[in-house]
Amino acid sequence: MYQVIARKYRPQSFDDVLNQDHIKTTLRNAIEQNRIAHGYIFSGQRGTGKTTTARIVALCLNCEKGPTDKPCGVCPSCVEIAAGGAVDVIEIDAASNRGINEMRELRENVRYQPARDRYKIFIVDEAHQITNEAFNALLKTIEEPPEWAVFILCTTESHKIPATIASRCQHFSFRSVDFNDLIDRMREICTSEGVETDDETLAVLAQAGEGSVRDSLSALDQAIACCGNKLNADQVRGLLGAFGLDAMAQVTAALSANDGAAMLGLVDELERNGGSPQHFSRELSRYIRNLLVTKIAGEDSRLVTASPAEKKELARIAGMFAEEDLTRYLQFSLELFRDLQFSMQPRFHLEIGLLKMIQAGKLVGIEEALASVGGETRQAAAPPARVAAAPAQATPAYSAPSPAPRAPVSPGPNKPAAPQQIFAGPPSPDDDWREKLQSGMIKAGLQFSADAMGHAEAALVNNELIIRAPKQFQLDLGREEIVAALKQMGHPTLRFKVVFGDVKPPGGEGGQTPKSAPKPVAQDEVTERALNHPEVQKFRDLFGGEVRNVRNLKE
Repeated sequence: MYQVIARKYRPQSFDDVLNQDHIKTTLRNAIEQNRIAHGYIFSGQRGTGKTTTARIVALCLNCEKGPTDKPCGVCPSCVEIAAGGAVDVIEIDAASNRGINEMRELRENVRYQPARDRYKIFIVDEAHQITNEAFNALLKTIEEPPEWAVFILCTTESHKIPATIASRCQHFSFRSVDFNDLIDRMREICTSEGVETDDETLAVLAQAGEGSVRDSLSALDQAIACCGNKLNADQVRGLLGAFGLDAMAQVTAALSANDGAAMLGLVDELERNGGSPQHFSRELSRYIRNLLVTKIAGEDSRLVTASPAEKKELARIAGMFAEEDLTRYLQFSLELFRDLQFSMQPRFHLEIGLLKMIQAGKLVGIEEALASVGGETRQAAAPPARVAAAPAQATPAYSAPSPAPRAPVSPGPNKPAAPQQIFAGPPSPDDDWREKLQSGMIKAGLQFSADAMGHAEAALVNNELIIRAPKQFQLDLGREEIVAALKQMGHPTLRFKVVFGDVKPPGGEGGQTPKSAPKPVAQDEVTERALNHPEVQKFRDLFGGEVRNVRNLKE
């Protein structure tokens, strides 16, 4: 009966296990020193040798020449364990034996000594699927088993193992197999099987396994069944549904040329050939990721799993794009792959996703955009003079930029022309800006702002209006109030800045000290009557403060 390659070439000793040197060294030393633990947890992705290593440990412990790290492989114990028929090596599939009853049966079985061998070894595969109740039933047995019992729990999801179990076992984490080591291993197997192949074909098979030896050997078995004793890279790609660099290079060519029609043609060709949009999107993400890594780390980086010829081609294509563009494309491709998993119209999602990538390639950085738009303006404009520094308690509120002047729009043939507003001439630094702002605020119906402006100071410094006011008037002298006053004055585009705090008026070049300071409150009859009012006195006693101005509302 035919035996698949993954089982036929299954490792029978530590020397045959690919990579995992950190695990092999530790287990070998433990066996040589007779420091054998009663519980182990082997975790890692599929096909990296967890169950195989567990069987090798069983061979080492129960070999007639053992315990030894190099089992003979010919004694009855080694032969039966390798064939999977040893009485004292019990393999349990936790996916189908996950309940508390099965764990109780295992616990009863542990009590009995081995029938022939030195140890009774329990290999529990897919251990993360055992229920919490079953783990609790097994807890005391794993913590204090008989001296002849050894538990080996194999899992792909170690985080699902309860901490109470993990703390009683030694944990070994299996790593994915190196790409080049996997290719060398498959080359040896092809030589033993009499199969002709090349590095490109082996690279395709290794990529299909994604670091899993079993998956890669299964793909090799399938390729031999399809192509015979001579493997061809293109036929293997077609068999596995993989996409070569030539197919993916069409995507980057369309991105480089900003050719949306070519991108839609690729989707149409994929649909006509019966390809899967989800699989294409996945391969596209991997391809762009390899381009980005090649761009950053160089052509010879070990981070890219590809043959030397493919790495050279990836480096050539990566040189056509900037690192920022490839990063953006990778983000788009990952989002596209995620959306396609739940899409009812995968073709439409694939088309719009690829077109988004083309549009993203047309984006310009904010620095470049600002430089191209405002470069000449910034060079022609005179540098603004520095405003006198305010004390620590002064806090600038805002600064409004001058909007660009709009060209007059001619009315339509059926619409009457709107009356054009005529603004005042250029501002003069000699004007009394405080009084003009007060007047503008009064015209705009902002009486409280006008009153607050009476306690402020204003001056024009290098075509910028500087307003200084006490902190208590922050709510009355907002941006909207200043803009409304400037519109009433005929200077809607004048730049301004408001500073709140106890500051001195601006002086020096380009500026002018306001002509009049805030006037003290006049002690007339109205003011005296208001200050002596019982409610006003009660308010001042409760909240304190100072009355700056009294206004007769009847006037």
